[in-house]
Amino acid sequence: MFTSIAGRSVIVTGGTKGIGKGIARVMAKAGANVLITGRNEADAQACTAELNALGTGTVAYVLGDVADRASCDEMARAAVAAHGGIDILCANAGIFPNAKLTDMSEEDIDLVFDTNVKGMILSVQACLPWLIESGRGRVILTSSITGPITGFPGWSHYGASKAAQLGFMRTAAIELAPHRITVNAVLPGNIATEGLAEMGDEYRRSMEMSIPQRRLGDVDDIGNAALFFATDEAAYVTGQAIAVDGGQVLPESLAALEAM
Repeated sequence: MFTSIAGRSVIVTGGTKGIGKGIARVMAKAGANVLITGRNEADAQACTAELNALGTGTVAYVLGDVADRASCDEMARAAVAAHGGIDILCANAGIFPNAKLTDMSEEDIDLVFDTNVKGMILSVQACLPWLIESGRGRVILTSSITGPITGFPGWSHYGASKAAQLGFMRTAAIELAPHRITVNAVLPGNIATEGLAEMGDEYRRSMEMSIPQRRLGDVDDIGNAALFFATDEAAYVTGQAIAVDGGQVLPESLAALEAM
């Protein structure tokens, strides 16, 4: 059995839906007190009510934009006010708009990097004093297999931002190690979320056929990986990335899947 994280204070950025909501649910079910962030109040209220109905850890929310330093500072203050400190930051907020290189604007690039990279760094900086005070701080990044391992047309800016997160992770893990803070990343493959549903049934079917397990992952699969990184038992694991993708990155070609 892993040591319980019950009572610990967790922030999940972009936690109102999708993978972030899955991470928040797993943490709350483990007894943690969770603060979720997002930009849509209706989504935040609905998610908070749903997770509080679990009857385990308490869940609160604050609205904000991770690309804005003041919003990140307010997020950290809200977590401290609600839960007495910050033990775990799940820097999950991210966007994945589609744009081919021939059509991609400077604004498209800035939007992705402001949220996925700058927002991640600002979130860590805002939480850092309390993560240090915790004595067992955890930073858990939501990266992706897209960028660090694979590529997909239309997501060159997204892939670059997700690879950048891992570059940040490795140096941040070194800098924060003296404070007993670990920095790790989960790399989701194709996970069943609202965003993926918007891409249509044909995309979903093609993705399922490219995964050895022949199914999409669930948001709780990512939450469970994040929960491991949050435990006391993972205290000696830092600067590491784990792909949670049903084996999607393993086949060397379509022929490998057909040979199944």
